[in-house]
Amino acid sequence: MSSVKICGLQQPEMVRSILHLPIDYIGFLFAKSKRQVTSEQAARMIEVLAEQRSAGRSHPLSVGVFMNPSQSELTSIMQEAPLDVIQFHGQESPEQCQWVKDTFPGVQVWKVVSVVQGYPSLSDNALASDANGQSGVPTAEELNHVDALLTPYKYVVDAILLDTFDPEYGGGSGKTFAWEAITAYQAWCSAVNLRLFVAGGLLPDNVGELLDTYAPDGVDVSSGVETDGVKDLDKITRFVERVKHRDTSAG
Repeated sequence: MSSVKICGLQQPEMVRSILHLPIDYIGFLFAKSKRQVTSEQAARMIEVLAEQRSAGRSHPLSVGVFMNPSQSELTSIMQEAPLDVIQFHGQESPEQCQWVKDTFPGVQVWKVVSVVQGYPSLSDNALASDANGQSGVPTAEELNHVDALLTPYKYVVDAILLDTFDPEYGGGSGKTFAWEAITAYQAWCSAVNLRLFVAGGLLPDNVGELLDTYAPDGVDVSSGVETDGVKDLDKITRFVERVKHRDTSAG
């Protein structure tokens, strides 16, 4: 069954309002963003999840989204807001991913790949390519590129997340990328037993098509479940239902 991550939450009240839904992860943005939170704000939301855990109820895992943070920044935030997952959205090295594993045992590390015009890239200065004409089967060139790009991260991350490249923030643009690019990543992740998440412009109305066509291990949404920049409970509910009910009917 595909996992669901709702990203960009900012208030404990919104966290409480969605706990009845089968959401697997909630994300807090520490990277530069209009949805950016402080460690104090994240700690209050994590307390809500801790209350659920203490009561023996299921709850989402917490994900902190970072872009090129320093080790001291991560340490300070983790002391106040103990996250379950650290998601790297910048040009973080495999060594930094390993440092997180060593420093915070049990914490997952996710590495984001920003897709530029359909072409795989871990940075904004990689080559761009027109995705038109790509088939459902990745080419040898695409597979080789993904392998060279991600192999250094193979043993130091728990998941890869694809997002649309944004020149200002790196991701979180609310725009889709050419989904044909997914197939090469999917092949690589499957071969090395890593989970693959997809973000970028997902909505209640298009997530079903993504799942039907590519069936990633998880989906990540933020602006697609907002109204006028504010998280919308109805849209969140419809998004989660589209993912979870589709999985049930397909199974």
